[in-house]
Amino acid sequence: MATFSVSFLGCKVSHVDAQEIRERLLADGHAERDGDADVAVVNTCCVTHEAISKSRQAASRAARTHRRVYLTGCGANLDGAFADMPKNVTVVAGPSEELPGAVAGHVGAIACVQADARVERTRAFVKIQDGCSFSCAFCVIPLVRGGTRSRRAAAVLGEIERRVGQGHREIVLTGVNLGCFRDREAGFTLPRLVREAGALPGVERLRLSSIEVNHLSDELVAALRETGPASRHLHVPLQSGDDGVLRAMGRRYSSAQYLARLEPISDFNLTADVIVGFPDEDDAAFERTLEVVERAGLSRVHVFPYSPRPGTVTAGADPVPVALKKGRGARLRALSDELSRRRWQTRVGTTDRVLVDRPGRGYGDDYTPWLVDAEIGQLLHARAVGVSEEGILAVAA
Repeated sequence: MATFSVSFLGCKVSHVDAQEIRERLLADGHAERDGDADVAVVNTCCVTHEAISKSRQAASRAARTHRRVYLTGCGANLDGAFADMPKNVTVVAGPSEELPGAVAGHVGAIACVQADARVERTRAFVKIQDGCSFSCAFCVIPLVRGGTRSRRAAAVLGEIERRVGQGHREIVLTGVNLGCFRDREAGFTLPRLVREAGALPGVERLRLSSIEVNHLSDELVAALRETGPASRHLHVPLQSGDDGVLRAMGRRYSSAQYLARLEPISDFNLTADVIVGFPDEDDAAFERTLEVVERAGLSRVHVFPYSPRPGTVTAGADPVPVALKKGRGARLRALSDELSRRRWQTRVGTTDRVLVDRPGRGYGDDYTPWLVDAEIGQLLHARAVGVSEEGILAVAA
């Protein structure tokens, strides 16, 4: 029997991939241990240069405290990302679906197996789709994750039932590009999956991790509105509010189209990603981004400084100075903070169901942060009494 630890860097998809490796090792009879263990698995990220740097640092730390280290995930599929690593570090490249078996093969199975893995019983991330076939000019994900592919609907629904049986209160459907989910043989698209997942016994809350604005169809909006457990929150990547920058990025919408697609869900809590410092972004383009962010009614913006990625169309272009990127990022984050406070203030005096996922903090139905004193894992009704810099101040209702 080996002792092991599993960690991840990056997005929710990376989290799911790491969890699948962890569950496979537990099923094979190995023992999970925090800190000092025989084996460390680090599921890496390569979406920016900083992500690769942090992944390399995590690998080096693990190599000093573990006999064997296995690097998986997006960074493992990027040529040269982990050159000159310590000798006890092994890069395990390949499709995400094959990683649990590949790592398990390296570690080795034993006769004693465990029926189930210890889980955090708050929310479960269920991957329904992986990869992307759209190849935006700046994005390395199609290169390291491959083209879009979907799980069978029956497998997804079966996993949701299993997660509910484990005690999870919230199910988050996740993937690289959720709107590309298809099970043609069974007649499933994302809207039907939302409806059927929400109808499963025991599903108390259902949420999408993100959706591209081009996939925000009337059918999907109807499914979200008509499915009781579905959360009134959507994360809809923007990337830029300037049409010239959007064209240079290879995005498939204009700022006007983005705004028009959001109008029917203006009552939802809307969040987005934005890249600052893209090669074609001048001061005027950045100002237009600020304008679109505010007009879209976003409550939170995840800000990413542009980072050229090897193998992409814009790999050789990075003309915007680092200081200018930092300045634009700071302005956009300040606007994001202000938009959050505005939305939170409108909730004072209202009630919501809050899923507590850490001491003194949880999320409402629309993924707004609520600060309330309750037991972790509890899904309780809370009443908003004020606003702080971290979220809505609340008491049990």
